[in-house]
Amino acid sequence: MDGHDLVRSVRMVGSVQGLRTARTAWRHRRADARALPPRGAERARVPGLLAGAEPGPGGGVVRFARSELRIRVAAGGAVFWSWDGAAALPSYALPGSEPEADPRAALEPDKDGGWQVVSARLTVAVSRLGAVELRTPGGLVLRRVSPPRWWEPVAGGAARWVQRSEVPADAQVFGLGGRASGARLREGTYRLWNPGSGDEPRGRAIPLHLVVSDAGTHLFFHDNTWAGRVSLGEGEEGAGSGHDRPGTCEVRMDGGPLRCWVVAGTPARVLRGWTALTGAPALPPSWALGVQHDGPGPCGGEADVRRVVAGYRERGLPLSALHLATGRDGAPRVSVDRERFPDLPRLARELREDGVRLVAAVGPAVPAAPGDAVFEGGGRVGAAGAYVRDAGGRVVRGAGRPGAWVCPDFTDPLVREWWGALYGDLLEQGLAGVWHEPGAPAGGREPALPLSARYALEGRGGDHREAHNVYALAMARAGYEGLERLRPDERPFLVSDAAWAGVQRYGGVRSGAGTAGWPGLRASLALVLGLGLSGVPYAGVDMGGARESDELYVRRLQLGAFLPLFRVGAPPGPGGREPWKAGPRVLGYAKAALDGRERLRPYFVTLAHVARLTGAPYVRPLWWGASGDRTLRDCEDAFLLGDALLVAPVLDRGAERRVVRLPPGCWFDTATGEAYEGPGQVTVDASLSRIPVLARAGAVIPVRGADGGLELEIWAPPPGRTGEGLVVRDAGDGWTRAAVERYTSRMAGGRVVVERDGGDEGAAVPPVRVRGLRG
Repeated sequence: MDGHDLVRSVRMVGSVQGLRTARTAWRHRRADARALPPRGAERARVPGLLAGAEPGPGGGVVRFARSELRIRVAAGGAVFWSWDGAAALPSYALPGSEPEADPRAALEPDKDGGWQVVSARLTVAVSRLGAVELRTPGGLVLRRVSPPRWWEPVAGGAARWVQRSEVPADAQVFGLGGRASGARLREGTYRLWNPGSGDEPRGRAIPLHLVVSDAGTHLFFHDNTWAGRVSLGEGEEGAGSGHDRPGTCEVRMDGGPLRCWVVAGTPARVLRGWTALTGAPALPPSWALGVQHDGPGPCGGEADVRRVVAGYRERGLPLSALHLATGRDGAPRVSVDRERFPDLPRLARELREDGVRLVAAVGPAVPAAPGDAVFEGGGRVGAAGAYVRDAGGRVVRGAGRPGAWVCPDFTDPLVREWWGALYGDLLEQGLAGVWHEPGAPAGGREPALPLSARYALEGRGGDHREAHNVYALAMARAGYEGLERLRPDERPFLVSDAAWAGVQRYGGVRSGAGTAGWPGLRASLALVLGLGLSGVPYAGVDMGGARESDELYVRRLQLGAFLPLFRVGAPPGPGGREPWKAGPRVLGYAKAALDGRERLRPYFVTLAHVARLTGAPYVRPLWWGASGDRTLRDCEDAFLLGDALLVAPVLDRGAERRVVRLPPGCWFDTATGEAYEGPGQVTVDASLSRIPVLARAGAVIPVRGADGGLELEIWAPPPGRTGEGLVVRDAGDGWTRAAVERYTSRMAGGRVVVERDGGDEGAAVPPVRVRGLRG
């Protein structure tokens, strides 16, 4: 960036902040030019001809003229392969040691001079030129991967590479951390770099994609934290005697190892295998599954907090948590401004007695101000201090408001331990959880750090090119482990605004739609579905915070009430509003949505435990249990909430009725009780007072009864069939193992009979309410 570029940037932004941003970007480019060697001439390389093979535990090594391919089948069924000797560890995706090898899998000769590894769920065949083919046990091809190609700087440095694949012509792709363009990823190029603006979601670039086809489902994960791009091409099936044109997937990385994990099976089995590989999702406390509120704005103090809570209580609206920035000037910091909150412990205690928790918004940027306790403390961590440094060893400072900032290096274990201990002050002040807002290294409001900035990377050392995508993950780990140490008797509540593979171990993710208006409503659903299929089950989008029509505001709340993380947005300024600010008519609709969420909270508690045990997302695509149904795979405007409910949000302006696509089975409209038989589609009422919600016949759903206690809602099973449902009773917010009860329902003599299997034998069966009976 030269002087003319700087002037143009300032003119485009048109503000003092724009000038700071342009100057910082200019400084970053200068620092990168000095510290990063130019790539210069490059030498291309491919594996070459096969030269031999060496069997090993769970697979072996296939050697080529200019590279080698390692294949290893893990005991859980996941398959790892890598080129150039890259090992599975170190890895930010894996929680600990590498999974044990499956002793049944072995490397053996294949036809045409190649080799293959046969496992219980997947066969990996390697050709003489290094192509890899993934097949089901029945011989169906899930994926063909061409030999990779590397471009290595002649003068030395990180090699960039490309890997191209073909998938079946009918294949559809999901995941990549969730994208605003849709749950299903269409033809196009998707950036693997946590972006800070634009249509792509901010800070949720996960190099994992789920491929669903008639041949089967498989998950493909590139364990590489560098910047990259995934380019997808849609396939086309041949008509008559014509040939199929397969779908394509091209992954390009700017550096880092070429190593992959693959999990195959049904969608449920794939997510279970991913969870076994990368760690079980954190179990949120039960209060975090209720209604949460973002407010009262960055500069609000105790009086504003009490005003918002009183507004909910006076109108009979449920509220379980309030999020606030406790730092000076409302900044998201790991500190409390005593001027705005002179007696925060008392405020937090009184609100908790009323059923409301306070959650602190925390950002990674630390003000570089002499005398600031956090800034000074970070300088004493380890031998070099806690902050990200440049290639010359100087602390990197970013420009923002109101001054310069520094950022902790969360890829250093000592820094994570120091940062986690800082949350002790938040807990002492009565805060119940932490919300990690976006920050400089992960992309956000502050300028990104230069690519040449240096990080510890667990002792290996590296620069921002490798650390950027996992910065928020490492920060989430620091916060979660700190909360766990400081308050060991309670499950931590932590939500991040950015993510990478494995973030589910430390909490949830709040995803920004990146699109306003009605398209943003559709994007909200796409993002949460995509995150769930990327292994992050506890996710949500702020609902109702922007300046918008009353209709859109209501539709946002109605959708948000069925998403795992439900936070009512009310940012500062004229666009922010609480549910009662639009008048009594809108308040009535909002109250119905919030009350409905509170009634379903026991069901969300059950789904949270199921997600921890199996990795299954709360919010699932309609094809979850019938991935071979192409019609369901094309449906992106509805979703399953667990196994029992089908939610069809209204995503278009002015809609009074809408078409709902049904999976196989009998479904009841929960508002009218009318029964429909799937597969097929029906048209149902979708007036502004409700969105269509259908219950599976035979489902046993735990709900909150009129008296506030647990109640079982049973939807009558069809004659001759049975239904079922899991119930996990709320055992508090500690680590006590919750009892899982399985209920079955069946018709007998015109009555619905409910039976329990498992759980505490001494616990009474909750009251039962049967719905869907005729006559």
